[in-house]
Amino acid sequence: MSKQEYIEYWKQAADKDWVVVTNLFEKANYPHSLFFAHLVLEKLLKAHFVKDNENDHPPRTHNLVRLASLTQLTFSADDLLLLDKMNDYQMEGRYPDYQFMIFKICDQSHTETLLQEVEKIRLWLLNQLP
Repeated sequence: MSKQEYIEYWKQAADKDWVVVTNLFEKANYPHSLFFAHLVLEKLLKAHFVKDNENDHPPRTHNLVRLASLTQLTFSADDLLLLDKMNDYQMEGRYPDYQFMIFKICDQSHTETLLQEVEKIRLWLLNQLP
């Protein structure tokens, strides 16, 4: 695949996951909505990694701050704080007690506020891609 095809792969995967984010939110499945929001940011950052590096295969990490540091993008301090906060919602492989804690704090208001912030970064990341 060409570099552009890899970038398109990550963008399309992120777009599909964003649909899942909104569907889960509408069904009041707030923790999983934020989990998929994390995936959206991860995939867009991986598209930027491909764009900004010779290697077309991003590292196998879910850490959004680390992925952001491997791109040529310049993030505000607030954006980096949001990426760090969104790392909390990467629940794959987490122990059940951690997941229960996340389930307790993810009410509609909390989730809606975070998703609005994610949407801003998501659109900004998309606008920076070819």
